[in-house]
Amino acid sequence: MAQLSGLSDEALAVFAFAAYHQLSSGQMVRSVVQRDGAGHKASDSAVSELTGRGLIEADGDEIRFTDEGESALRAFVSGLRGAGSG
Repeated sequence: MAQLSGLSDEALAVFAFAAYHQLSSGQMVRSVVQRDGAGHKASDSAVSELTGRGLIEADGDEIRFTDEGESALRAFVSGLRGAGSG
């Protein structure tokens, strides 16, 4: 998970949120909501950090994973699946 090493907890939370949706739906997640209108939102600093690393693109409403971000998300989910074995 080298692409995610050194990220803040807030930035990792974006990946955790996407991983939750991917695992619960069984579908590849390519984007997540940035602000849902009900008070839940990704932190601005996390969005800035992930954008700066080239992992996402964001427009204020939606966070879209770049190709590199999708690869990092796959590794993140894979790591979760393998965390219990060992």
